[in-house]
Amino acid sequence: MSIIWTIIIGFIVGIIAKMIAPGRNEPSGFILTTLLGIVGAFVATYLGQALGWYPPNQAAGFIAAVIGAIIVLAVWGAVSRRA
Repeated sequence: MSIIWTIIIGFIVGIIAKMIAPGRNEPSGFILTTLLGIVGAFVATYLGQALGWYPPNQAAGFIAAVIGAIIVLAVWGAVSRRA
């Protein structure tokens, strides 16, 4: 059941990140939006643990996941402009 919740939250986070930071070269579609949100949550968790904001076994919260997804969108935009 936790995988289903991860997918649902990832999709919601991806949608919110796309609304906050829209762009022409961003991934689109249900699957890519969901992956964007999930990767954003992992990025936020990793950065939060590296900076000491979260203990080793704690995941990032919803707002941090949105910020992580925005970071992923910014990196995606920078990489896709060069290609």
